[in-house]
Amino acid sequence: MTASPNSTSLSRPETISLFSLTVACLTVLANTFQGDGAPLVASLALSGVAFSATFALIRWLGPTFIKSGLKGVDMSKHHKREIPECMGAICAVVYLLVIIVFIPFPFYKDIVAATSGGGNRDVILQMEHVQQGRLLHRFPHGKLASYLSAIISLQSIAILGIGDDLFDIRWRHKFFIPAFASIPLLVVYFVDFGVTSIVIPIPLQPYFGELFNLGSLYYVYMAGVAIFSPNSINILAGINGIEVTQSIIIAMLLALNDCLYLLTPYPHPATDSHLFSLYFLLPFLGVSFALLWYNWYPARVFVGDTYCYFAGMVFVVVSILGHFSKTLVLLLIPQIFNFVYSAPQLFGLVPCPRHRLPRFNARTGLLEPSVTPWTPERQPKKPIAWALKLLHQFKLLRVTLDEEGKFTETSNFTILNLWLVWRGPLREERLALEITTMQMVVGLFGLFVRHRLALLIFNSDNWGIMNT
Repeated sequence: MTASPNSTSLSRPETISLFSLTVACLTVLANTFQGDGAPLVASLALSGVAFSATFALIRWLGPTFIKSGLKGVDMSKHHKREIPECMGAICAVVYLLVIIVFIPFPFYKDIVAATSGGGNRDVILQMEHVQQGRLLHRFPHGKLASYLSAIISLQSIAILGIGDDLFDIRWRHKFFIPAFASIPLLVVYFVDFGVTSIVIPIPLQPYFGELFNLGSLYYVYMAGVAIFSPNSINILAGINGIEVTQSIIIAMLLALNDCLYLLTPYPHPATDSHLFSLYFLLPFLGVSFALLWYNWYPARVFVGDTYCYFAGMVFVVVSILGHFSKTLVLLLIPQIFNFVYSAPQLFGLVPCPRHRLPRFNARTGLLEPSVTPWTPERQPKKPIAWALKLLHQFKLLRVTLDEEGKFTETSNFTILNLWLVWRGPLREERLALEITTMQMVVGLFGLFVRHRLALLIFNSDNWGIMNT
């Protein structure tokens, strides 16, 4: 027996399952203190707790969100009903609480070693050393600063997302705000790491040298990544489950990239950076899988802009402080394509409706490309008309003309609508599944490019040091 879609209480099997998972995770968490803290195991355990808490809270708080006006109507269904919106706020809050609770675990060994009493109870101190207290020079303050700056950035972006869900901030006003949320990350990067040089491909090294220092432009680049990542998740939206599934795929690919460095047969110098990444990705996967349970077709909740911004900033945090921002760019290729493809409407070259989600055909129950209508009085300028017809010829757009050759409608510029132009009408869950599969395939190819094809134009890859 399971709870009905409209139920606000957990069914008995769900309660038993979540309770068992939570108890098991807390037991594992308590046992980590028997050794050196086992931070990776602790992160896995807390991720299980995060899943349970998010799963239960979404069920319990859904009606409260609806009463507060945080609700929306799923337009791609025969029976349109109001469902809770902004459920990403619950994920963000649970995630941040778990990350804060996790703070002692990665530093447990350092705390024990750096205190005069915690792990050194059998050590007899001389009188002249009693007043020294903690041996602070042994504690990795830089690592702690990185961790805390990540939390500050994630809290900032969560506030932006919640504000957007509450007040529907205009796109041009909120586009650059993630750059401000990334300032703590960039400051810590500057103080703790400060590398702004890039490796020059072998064919160009005779002209530019082996390394080229970008200086302050490197921070502009990282701020650009911070702006793009949260907004790109928000742009690729409009059908049940797509925001969460694309985020889960990207997070899993980043975790796979981290594991490549942790499973090398030799001690890798980047191990700490990739452990840092996993500490942030595992709880994110925990809350995201719980949200996906409710947001997958047919959706019982909407994620809201909060989840999109929060998910994108998690990727920014781990890539900047883990020192692999270029790898993240390779995993965001579908999002980059979607942004470039959407540019004509985003920047006003072509009229942009308020919502560009695929159109639901009530007769067939399938999704079709949504369109922008044109009137005889309002036609695109000649250069734009020529470009639209060219895109139509290459099957990158669907253009409809009347008998006089005037535009009557063009499909909207999103990857979801383009996929429907290519594939024809699809069921909503089928479209989400195909886009998710595409995200996975492109992401795996991106990792292959990063760690294998890159060796064709670079001396070595920082994963395969043995290739140098």
